[in-house]
Amino acid sequence: MSAVDEVRAVAAQIVDDFGNHRTADYFSRFAADATFVFYTHTARLNSRSEYETLWASWENQDGFRVHGCRSRDQRVQVLGDSSAVFTHYVESDVEFGGDVATIKERETIVFEHRAGSWIAVHEHLSPDSAE
Repeated sequence: MSAVDEVRAVAAQIVDDFGNHRTADYFSRFAADATFVFYTHTARLNSRSEYETLWASWENQDGFRVHGCRSRDQRVQVLGDSSAVFTHYVESDVEFGGDVATIKERETIVFEHRAGSWIAVHEHLSPDSAE
């Protein structure tokens, strides 16, 4: 399998795990030192554990739940032997406070090849203003 196919497969797992609210599987695809930038959050998250803490607060305080996630127009750029950038447009069905809404976003995930496999080391989300 090519590096592009490998990255695309891991990204598909991230989308599927997120879309099915499989929290442990979802977070396992990110390195412990991964960083996250979300337009819905005021500060950069500097580790997977910071994101896990934020996610848990959404669940506990806001009734957060993911009901589905769809990806389109994926692109993988492999940079050398150990880095890759995955971009796509994503629609997520999320619940907060009992209300389910579909959110349309653009996402970039940076991957690094570590210990024989691809792992996400950075995620950036922005609103899909084209819609």
